[in-house]
Amino acid sequence: MIFEGKKVLVTGGTGSMGKMFVQRVLSGEQGTPKKVIILSRDEAKQHDLRVSYMNRIVGMDEAVYRNFQNVLEFRIGDVRNYQDVCSAVKDVDIVVNAAALKQVPTCEYFAYQGVMTNCLGAHNIVQAILEHGYNVETVVGISTDKAAKPVNVMGMTKAIQERIFTSANILNKKTRFVCVRYGNVLASRGSVIPLFHKQIQAGGPVTITVPEMTRFLLNLNEAVDTVFAAIAHAEAGETFIPIAPSATVENIAKALVGDRDIEIRITGIRPGEKMHEILISDEEMHHTVKRGNYYAIKSMLPELNDLDKSDFKMVMENEYSSKDHSLNYEDTKLLLERNGLLELHDDSSGELIR
Repeated sequence: MIFEGKKVLVTGGTGSMGKMFVQRVLSGEQGTPKKVIILSRDEAKQHDLRVSYMNRIVGMDEAVYRNFQNVLEFRIGDVRNYQDVCSAVKDVDIVVNAAALKQVPTCEYFAYQGVMTNCLGAHNIVQAILEHGYNVETVVGISTDKAAKPVNVMGMTKAIQERIFTSANILNKKTRFVCVRYGNVLASRGSVIPLFHKQIQAGGPVTITVPEMTRFLLNLNEAVDTVFAAIAHAEAGETFIPIAPSATVENIAKALVGDRDIEIRITGIRPGEKMHEILISDEEMHHTVKRGNYYAIKSMLPELNDLDKSDFKMVMENEYSSKDHSLNYEDTKLLLERNGLLELHDDSSGELIR
């Protein structure tokens, strides 16, 4: 029971993954927390989330509602601001850093803003704990497949965030700093599937960049499961990786369009995009181990890498690329159907769109 009696801070807790993480922590499935703090700078999203809990959103069980009333705390603040971070981190046991600028084109055009949130935000958390001696047990940094062999600003800043957190174990041994890295979260805010849904609702066209482009796919609960697993089992400096399928953007678009008479238009690759994503690079696979149902990349720092090279057996033969794990059309459609993404609903009426 990893959250029993614990105080948990979630930065960026009003984002897609942050909201699901908070809801599941409040469910008590991993123990009843003493307090859950959401730190974010968007008062509108905080208000909407608070109202949704007050109105007992669909599917909310009694434990979630009770814990919302008793332990959930909303704080306006920014991970970029050191004082905000110090105030929020003080007295908590577990920190999950989900605050991020995660849109690839946005970070390309506003690179320094990506650095401020994704890198400085992580540094502020580490510095607050180190400078003030806060008794934080675990810090989890939420990363992305774009951090492996990064070619865009978003991936580069996330790669640096991983290093900021993992290297923090050297100077602060009483806190365990770990990361998780995963691919596209199905239907998360700003991802391609909500965009395709809106384009279909508008009658098209559905725009895809390059038909052969592939992306790893997992649902929100699987993303949260990865964070839970890292909190429970990751060793200091490790980065947890879920085993996830991938699909081409063309198959995703075709599955969502179905038999509707809607054009699929190719627009070309966007600034900073990769054709295929990587969760574990060929350089990283040499220090990758299994932790239950997950891969764990050990830190490259010798102080955190306890692998005995004479006994170590490679768990991977190749880098973990979305190109090599791509579902066919039928399996892509089945994956989307299992996650309830083939049905479209009108935003205003809520009625099913055929």
